[in-house]
Amino acid sequence: MADAEPTEERIDETTTWPDLAISLYDRLTGRGAEIIYEFEDMEVEVPSGTGEDAEHARWRLDGELRVSTEERD
Repeated sequence: MADAEPTEERIDETTTWPDLAISLYDRLTGRGAEIIYEFEDMEVEVPSGTGEDAEHARWRLDGELRVSTEERD
């Protein structure tokens, strides 16, 4: 039985959460979509550079981060 859906319309199989997030964002971008991430007591250490001796700032996230997109003419 042949697939009725064209290849370019299929969602590629993802194997990691970051791949899934990127795929979802790519599909929604430019379509008036809004993605809402909710964080509860999440801490991220952000490096000041790429070297081994880079200092890190600690960011604490507690709440929502909204990412919105819209089509432009």
